[in-house]
Amino acid sequence: MSGGRTAGRLLLIGAGALAARGALRAVAAQRRAAALERTNFRGRTVTLAGGPALAAGAALTAAVGAPSGSAGAAALVAGLGSGAVGLYDDVVGARPEQKAAKGFAGHLTALGEGRVTSGLVKIIGVGAAGLTASALLAADPGVAARRRRRGRLARATDVLLGAGVIAGTANLLNLLDLRPGRALKAGVLLGVPLLRGRTGGLAAGPVGAAAGLLPADLDERIMLGDAGANALGALLGVALAARTGPLGRAGLLAVVAALTGASEKVSFTQVIQQTPGLRELDALGRRD
Repeated sequence: MSGGRTAGRLLLIGAGALAARGALRAVAAQRRAAALERTNFRGRTVTLAGGPALAAGAALTAAVGAPSGSAGAAALVAGLGSGAVGLYDDVVGARPEQKAAKGFAGHLTALGEGRVTSGLVKIIGVGAAGLTASALLAADPGVAARRRRRGRLARATDVLLGAGVIAGTANLLNLLDLRPGRALKAGVLLGVPLLRGRTGGLAAGPVGAAAGLLPADLDERIMLGDAGANALGALLGVALAARTGPLGRAGLLAVVAALTGASEKVSFTQVIQQTPGLRELDALGRRD
């Protein structure tokens, strides 16, 4: 990256951190903030305020760093849309009648019984946000130039692949959000390589927002919940989709689908604990 572009990306990273921290203070100061308190895996009381704070800070700064208006709109739709339906699931999904449905199959079973679960609303909402964001990306000048000579079916397929990458990455980050700091660390590690090039500004704000909230997450004062993890993953999915063509998107979607499928068979936490290097990285900075 050139010196000017590097400085711009660093400013966006800092802005993302400041925006997320400011949003966290604003959410925590609300009168209904007590409704966001939850008990984590160690029995400590934490707040879900980190989720909407991350979604807002990361989405807004991603839009600021976007290479075009349409790409900025894609970031806002993906980040805020995924964050909103994730927050809905965080709040409504805690109700006793909602807890019985687990996984996609559980939500479909509930639907067959005439019940619409908060988890199903989230799945549909994240998918819709991903599809809309991918369609908006197709109007970005840099993306559109690569696709101008292709037929309608090919362009439609490309949009669907982009939607899959965005929604799939949102879900994958959510699957990692089982221990303090894990999803945020994964987000930073995924986002840093995406800072280069014309579309790198899309990743800078989310990387900064994740880094800005990491100390509070590691200290078990906040948790991301579905709102934060889905939003961060969706925004990184936008950054990935913006820099790849059909083959790249298909490859990314295959990797995301494979990891998601693997999560149904094996525990990511167990794999991390049994893998040197990953185990130490996962525990780095966490409270004893």
